[in-house]
Amino acid sequence: MAMEVISWLIALPLLGTVTGLRTFTPLAVLSWFAYSGALQVQYGWDLWMAKLPVAIFFTVIAICELIADKQPWMLDRIILPSVLFKVVLGAFVGAVVADGLNGPELEGIILGVLSVLVGTYGGYLIRKELVVRLRYADCNVALVEDAVAVLCAIFALRVVTG
Repeated sequence: MAMEVISWLIALPLLGTVTGLRTFTPLAVLSWFAYSGALQVQYGWDLWMAKLPVAIFFTVIAICELIADKQPWMLDRIILPSVLFKVVLGAFVGAVVADGLNGPELEGIILGVLSVLVGTYGGYLIRKELVVRLRYADCNVALVEDAVAVLCAIFALRVVTG
């Protein structure tokens, strides 16, 4: 029971926050956990997340996103189309994790959406502030943000899966 509460209060919002930082990283990690059987997706709408081609696809997309984020032509994550896309994917991640926990998917969706907004805007402001105050190159701060996103997604799913 305690692990379920921790999953709902910490792990699920953490995955949404990471979706706000790096859109596809949580999907890649989630699909690998589902593929390995660690995250028990039900035999329903989200079963496709447990397929190897899906895990590989999301991993490739996540790696491309990590590379593209460092490019000077990349737009800020706070432009409206980007935020809306992150919200949709955060809701999806929340629903899949909630299903894996045998919990109400609507609550997973709500937690996913709210925490995506925290990750999107909070991550943007923190990154900009670190670049200015510490006088680090934006690329260096982005690399740390990448590592934080990957490690937090893995940690959150480890909590969820016990």
